[in-house]
Amino acid sequence: MEDSYCPDCKRLTEIVFDHSAGDTICSECGLILEAHSVDESSEWRTFSNESSDHDPNRVGGPLNPLLADGGLSTTISKTSGGSNELLSGSLGKWQSRGANPDRNLIQAFKSISAMADRLGLVTTIKDRANEIYKKVEDQKPLKGRNQDAILAACLYIACRQENKARTVKEICSVVTGATKKEIGRAKEFIVKHLEVEMGQSMEMGTIHAADYLRRFCSNLGMTNQAVKAAHEAVQKSEELDIRRSPISIAAAVIYIITQLTDDKKPLKDISVVTQVAEGTIKNSYKDLSPHLAQIIPSWFAKEEDIKNLHS
Repeated sequence: MEDSYCPDCKRLTEIVFDHSAGDTICSECGLILEAHSVDESSEWRTFSNESSDHDPNRVGGPLNPLLADGGLSTTISKTSGGSNELLSGSLGKWQSRGANPDRNLIQAFKSISAMADRLGLVTTIKDRANEIYKKVEDQKPLKGRNQDAILAACLYIACRQENKARTVKEICSVVTGATKKEIGRAKEFIVKHLEVEMGQSMEMGTIHAADYLRRFCSNLGMTNQAVKAAHEAVQKSEELDIRRSPISIAAAVIYIITQLTDDKKPLKDISVVTQVAEGTIKNSYKDLSPHLAQIIPSWFAKEEDIKNLHS
């Protein structure tokens, strides 16, 4: 019991809770101090074996509009030991006869979620990848294709559409059953298929070097000032006619900026973080070299230092 002030008794008295009615009652005079209060404790009761780590409860997952039953179907689990095993086994047979039409879809969503978690992607990207996979799966063109590559491609496209681009190499690093080439082919297949279905081109979002820059800089432990300078340099580089991929430009800019600081980053470290070959970074650097004075912020480096870097 707890103590609370009772206006009738005009002092602190012990109170009791009527959980069925949600009332708080004075134990001495019977005055209802609070009516229809909300119980904020756990809604469920647990009947599981206390020695088990599994703790089933009556609260399920959220509604999923991509599933036929909204993801609210009931699965009969099999208990261990006792007469309950016979009952659950019998019910389990009936359950297995009525196969869940969303079984494959649920497994695909779990795989997408696992890959997204390993890449540190947000829920909106997971949901977009699920939507893309559902659209393709509804048309049943996936038979005989590499499922891992299809799921990875859906995640890649979702990242592009949500303006949180990841490279194919990054996506490939969290997939065990597909190569970079297979993911690329799956991406082209999905885009082509959805464009035919929609009757229009599929919006993929434009990739910019800045989309990768902050993540790479963070992984390299660069200072805030260096990150800001690299971001400005990347934006200015877009005005130039440099025939290099955005990720190569990002890697080259990072190399240039770090060479102008006391904390110089080895080319090998930049290559590992960006997953761009050292030779590609060197070639991109050569392409940018004639324009260093134009792209490097004047507040970050002196003109003499920039000239020394170019030489």
